[in-house]
Amino acid sequence: MNTQYSNDTQVRTYTKVNTFLRSVYNWMTIGLAVTGITSFYVSQNQTLLNIIHGNIIIKIGLFVTVLGLVFFLSSRIQKLSASTATSLFVIYAVLMGTLLSYIFLAYTASSIVSTFFICALTFGCFSTYGMLTKRDLTSLGSFMFMGLIGIIIASVINIFIGSTILEMIISYAGVLVFVGLTAYDTQKLKEMSLTMPGNATNAMVRKAVILGALTLYLDFINLFLMLLRILGVSRD
Repeated sequence: MNTQYSNDTQVRTYTKVNTFLRSVYNWMTIGLAVTGITSFYVSQNQTLLNIIHGNIIIKIGLFVTVLGLVFFLSSRIQKLSASTATSLFVIYAVLMGTLLSYIFLAYTASSIVSTFFICALTFGCFSTYGMLTKRDLTSLGSFMFMGLIGIIIASVINIFIGSTILEMIISYAGVLVFVGLTAYDTQKLKEMSLTMPGNATNAMVRKAVILGALTLYLDFINLFLMLLRILGVSRD
């Protein structure tokens, strides 16, 4: 009897985690698709390119808006309705795609596609590890976060010194940091699904899913950009 109860509990737990993470991955994929389509569309429209990348004020404004939106969503999502949170996530993906349209001008299409698939495979492996491992990755997450701060500082410094060597070091370090964060964030989302109350409303679950999708979306995008700096073939 106890064995049957234990098996039923395990099945329910597995189903709960699997359903939640599948929704997170689905929304992350939607976000990536929206970003990719937007980025390609903008790159093919010379008028939009001139407006966005030909005006430093607009480009900085777009960057600040993207940064502000991700902080707003992360910190205020519980106070938003599920539909608003979802809409803001899609808007964020569009703005990010607009901002990243430059990659189609800087790198060949074949290298962008190949790097994307390498990134997807790498992301998938480490996300699966984070989901299946029994090891507590909290310490890894803290270490990776410190590494992320270091990368940001080094990137700002490199804006002024323009060192190619430092850029490569940042890129390789960035790959390590974001594969680590991918595993950590996936485990954190798994734990979130396990601790979610049984009486959670659909709106509460949707907001948790959107927040999870945003987290993994950012891990994927940043990992992709770091790999593109390493593997991308310049158009020049």
